[in-house]
Amino acid sequence: MTRALLFAILSLLCCTAADARPLEPKDFAALKDVGSPRLSPDGKWVVYTLRTTDLEKDKHATNLWLASWDGGVNRALTYGEHTQSHPRWSRDGRELAFLSSRGDEDKGDQLWVLDMAGGEARQVTTLKGDVEDFDWAPDGKRLVLAVHDADPDEDTAKDKDDKAPPPLVIDRYYFKEDMTGYLKELYTHLYILDLASGKTEQLTQGRHDELLPAWSPDGKTIAYVTKRGEDPDRSENWDVYAIAPETGASERQLTHSPEADGNPEWESAPAWSPDSRLIAYLHGGPVKQIEYAADSLAVVPLAGGEPKVLTAKLDRNLYDPAWTPDGRAILVRVEEDRHPVLARVDAVSGALTELTPREGTVADFDAAAGHTVLLWSSPTAPYEVHAWERGQRRELSKQNDALMKGIDLAKVEETSYTSKDGTEVHGFLTYPLGFVAGTRYPAISFNHGGPQSQSDAEFSFTWQLLAAQGYAVTAVNYRGSTGRGTEYGLGIYASWGGKDVQDVLASTDDAVRRGIADPERLGIGGWSYGGMLTNYVIASDTRYKAAASGASISNIFAGFGTDEYVRDYENELGTPWDHPEVWTRVSYPYLHADRIVTPTLFMGGSKDFNVPLLNQEQMYEALQSLKVPTLLVIYPNQYHGLTRPSYMLDRYNRWLAWYAKWLKS
Repeated sequence: MTRALLFAILSLLCCTAADARPLEPKDFAALKDVGSPRLSPDGKWVVYTLRTTDLEKDKHATNLWLASWDGGVNRALTYGEHTQSHPRWSRDGRELAFLSSRGDEDKGDQLWVLDMAGGEARQVTTLKGDVEDFDWAPDGKRLVLAVHDADPDEDTAKDKDDKAPPPLVIDRYYFKEDMTGYLKELYTHLYILDLASGKTEQLTQGRHDELLPAWSPDGKTIAYVTKRGEDPDRSENWDVYAIAPETGASERQLTHSPEADGNPEWESAPAWSPDSRLIAYLHGGPVKQIEYAADSLAVVPLAGGEPKVLTAKLDRNLYDPAWTPDGRAILVRVEEDRHPVLARVDAVSGALTELTPREGTVADFDAAAGHTVLLWSSPTAPYEVHAWERGQRRELSKQNDALMKGIDLAKVEETSYTSKDGTEVHGFLTYPLGFVAGTRYPAISFNHGGPQSQSDAEFSFTWQLLAAQGYAVTAVNYRGSTGRGTEYGLGIYASWGGKDVQDVLASTDDAVRRGIADPERLGIGGWSYGGMLTNYVIASDTRYKAAASGASISNIFAGFGTDEYVRDYENELGTPWDHPEVWTRVSYPYLHADRIVTPTLFMGGSKDFNVPLLNQEQMYEALQSLKVPTLLVIYPNQYHGLTRPSYMLDRYNRWLAWYAKWLKS
């Protein structure tokens, strides 16, 4: 190598490093959210969703993009400021259907179809109710729709703006839900749409929902999931049903277990075998263990008979079952510890083979014609669509490449430490940007919500933003998290704020012991259960100098009847009048708020029905009464998750300002 060439290479490297900059709060709007990859039946094309953010207009937009398998094409299919979602190819690949509200946002989502030979997408339904889901018939002439009942009171209110809306009359046990609001006697039912005429005919009806429809390959049957019984609101007993796609057809119940079969919260529709004889679905754990118990993969014959649970001994959550073309196996995503992977389950023996390595996170996948695509991310790479071939990933969407080339990212490593009771706990450590060994930094423990979820090896804007400001960031998969099996998840069953708190303290101790975290400048934060856990920790340990608690509850008594968790409460804690000692134990951050000395920032949405604002208000008032420094930030017309970009930016800025005030001055 000549001196001139060496000098040129070094100059290029220096310039590249110098051009890279730390992440800033407003960069969240520059990140593009890639999702829902779906391969065409011939495997040559993949459609995916792309959500973008416009800070000036204070809006998000989601459009459809198309990439070729060979990587030569990557272009937009739809444009505009609306949301297009749920793309699905017709079985012959000639058309693409999707959901959108761009025709009339007041009427919610309707079905649109795009001819892949060219031309504009056309709206094919004008139903009064929301189209929530759909699936194509094999012949491409019909579709099955899941349509939510229209609310007649909404039309009345629109027509008579000068009159007061009618009073809400509620008589349901489960009567409120975040973003939906108060629940009336409105349900989701199946309809058959004739594509040529646009005519729809209702297939199912009743005081219950029919969800996740899947049309059989032979065209004769539609599978779906539903809850039945005297009062479906009171149970989690979902079952798989089947019905012929004909008006007046009788439905058949295929599963009868007391556990949830095909629970729509898992967003995994029943999957047909290629010969239309078997249906694969997800089978839930014991009802009383609610979401802590891992689900399993099961198959049931359409003709009737006992289902066969294939992965009973796996003890890991599974998602998105899809049969291989030969009918010998079922592809699934497996939620392994910190690394959801793509796997193959033998349809007879249940033997499982992991197909992708435990690096990064597989959040979605699709397979067709011998090709497989993944939605993949790592701690230093946002989600993108990747081709998976011959054991290697090949990026197809490349939506964030240009942005990430200009950002200087912090190092993220997987960690393991021992909790107080000797249990091994796993998590992540994000080093402060520009970390110098031997220097101690302010450190923040920022933990996931749920609690029945986990921090995955994926790109976290929050971790990287805090690291860019000079903080070390720990994130722990505390007891109650998924990915480690049912027993690990049940570690906080009916004892929130117990072993999970010890696990968080252990992660902080580990960062201090390694000489990374400054023990005099420790912070903590989180949203939803991450916020709850924040409250539990600061009511248990006074070493933290700053806390940020979002959408959290501490007085669990206040949650009963005001949030959407009545079934969870009664299954896990019992009722407050029968088991007041349990409810009292898990409410200690509020009932013993006098133990808290940590300056705490509370945040919440004014319309949150998941963890209503009153819960943050109670803790804010408690700390005000105790003269502990505190601040309450209320985001108008926001739900459990913030959706307005300006509020999302405000939250990032307020986090940084709060932590800087207490950890850097």
